[in-house]
Amino acid sequence: MTNPRETDLYPPIKSFLEDQGYVVKSEVGAADVVAVRGAEPPVVVELKLGFSLTLFHQCIARLSVSDDVYLAVARQPGKRFAKAVKDNTALARRLGLGLITVRLKDGLVEVHCDPGPYAPRKSAKRQARLLREFARRQGDPNDGGQTRAGLVTAYRQDALKLAMYLFEAGASKGAHVARETQVQRATAMMRDNHYGWFEKIKTGIYGLTPTGAEAVSAAGRVLGSD
Repeated sequence: MTNPRETDLYPPIKSFLEDQGYVVKSEVGAADVVAVRGAEPPVVVELKLGFSLTLFHQCIARLSVSDDVYLAVARQPGKRFAKAVKDNTALARRLGLGLITVRLKDGLVEVHCDPGPYAPRKSAKRQARLLREFARRQGDPNDGGQTRAGLVTAYRQDALKLAMYLFEAGASKGAHVARETQVQRATAMMRDNHYGWFEKIKTGIYGLTPTGAEAVSAAGRVLGSD
């Protein structure tokens, strides 16, 4: 089997559009495919074997001649491509573009989204969670753009408050730690022991592990005071 070419996408796309009553021609001006039906605005399709930033740039440029612009790529098997389709469909919608995939082995054409104005739906729940994390976090301990590994969250800052208290006071009752540190979930956090910093001495009483003692040395930066 020969390697696929971008031109292999054209026959299925042309047939798909012709079945809807369009007259279709290729390589018209800068566009790969142009389809016209009566007095309607033209439909423009840009063809590529795979997703790329260049493809999106080309489609955005075609919006200067038509509001109905699609990007079309060859469909591939596997979960990676399925995720790529999902992600790029979301991007296409935001840009007002349509997205088509073509299965070259049998010419199956699938439209994943049509061009049109994008009206994003805001998630009140996600916004509230974002603002809650913002309000709880002390200082600005992270470097913008860093990976998730080692990221300082409000939860980590609260855990460090507990560790610092136990470092100074020794093993203590969870209720007492919560009162002194103002971390209401102190007992649950020490019980869950997400970072391996705490150990249960006996019912309701927790102490600090050697790992927790080491974490205290970095508490200044993590708590935003350094």
